[in-house]
Amino acid sequence: MLESTEKTRLALFAEQIRVTAIRAIAGYGEGHVGGSLSIADVLAVLYGRVMRVNPADPHMPDRDKFVLSKGHCGPARYATLALKGYFPMETLATLNRFGTTLPSHCDRNRTPGVDMSTGSLGQGASAAAGIALADRLMGRNSRTYLIVGDGECNEGQVWEMAMFAAQQKLDNLLVFVDRNRQQLDGYTDDICAMGDLADIFHSFGWNAQTVDGHDLDAITGAVERAQAQTGVPSVIVLNTVKGKGWPDAEQRVPSHYMTISAQQLSDYEAISARRMAELRAAADNGEKAGAKK
Repeated sequence: MLESTEKTRLALFAEQIRVTAIRAIAGYGEGHVGGSLSIADVLAVLYGRVMRVNPADPHMPDRDKFVLSKGHCGPARYATLALKGYFPMETLATLNRFGTTLPSHCDRNRTPGVDMSTGSLGQGASAAAGIALADRLMGRNSRTYLIVGDGECNEGQVWEMAMFAAQQKLDNLLVFVDRNRQQLDGYTDDICAMGDLADIFHSFGWNAQTVDGHDLDAITGAVERAQAQTGVPSVIVLNTVKGKGWPDAEQRVPSHYMTISAQQLSDYEAISARRMAELRAAADNGEKAGAKK
C-alpha cells in the first residue's frame, strides 16, 4: 500500500496529466481523447515512482525505457513528459501543428523522452521486446515498460512478441494492456473479442496479473510483484475506463477521437480543479491529524 502522502502526490500527478493533455488537444481542436485519459494513472505511477529516468539526460544509456505502442495516445505521453521537465510546457501548444516536435503519433526523432516511434499498432510491442533484449545483451540494469491497447491485441504481431519475449525469458520487460474495452469504431468484444487477456498471456508463458487500472495502490503493487519475477516477462492487464475523468468522454464510443469546444474545455478544467483541491485538502487534513497523535 502506498503511504497517504505518496498516493496523494501520484493522484495529483495523474489529474495533471489528464487536464494538461486535454488542454493540448483542445488547443488543436480535436484529437485522441479517450485512450489518453484511460492511461493517465499508470503513467503517473511509472513516471512518478517506478522508472529510472533523467529529464536532463533523456538518452542516458542505463535509463528505463518506455514504449507507448498505442502511439495515438501521445497527448498523455507529451503531457507527462512536459510535467516532468523534458521540454517546456509551452511546447504543448504546438501539438499536431506543422513543424511541431509533438506529432499526432509518438516520434523518437522529434520528442525528447520518447524512446520509440509508434503508431502502427503492434509494432511498438516488437520494438519494446527488442529494446529489452538489447539492454540485457549490453549488460544494462534497465527495464522496458510497454503499453498496448486491448484493441491493439487484435494484431498478430503482439502475439509474435509474446512468444519471443517468453522464449528469451525477458524478465526486464513489463507490459501493460489498457483494457478500456473500446477501439476506434466500437466495443472490442463486438469487433474481435479477445476473452481473458491475462489468461492468454499466461498461456504464452508470461507472469500475468489483472488489476483496476485507476487504482494507484493496485497498479503499484502489481508492478512490484512483476519486478520480483525472474526468468519470465510480465504483463499487467489494466481494467480501465475510456475517457476516464471527463463526463463528456467516459464510456462514450466516439471518445476515441473527439473535437473539444472552448466551453467543454472550461467545464473540464473546473472539474479537474475541484478534484485537485479535494485531494490537497484531504492531504492537509491527514497531515494535521497525524500531527495531533
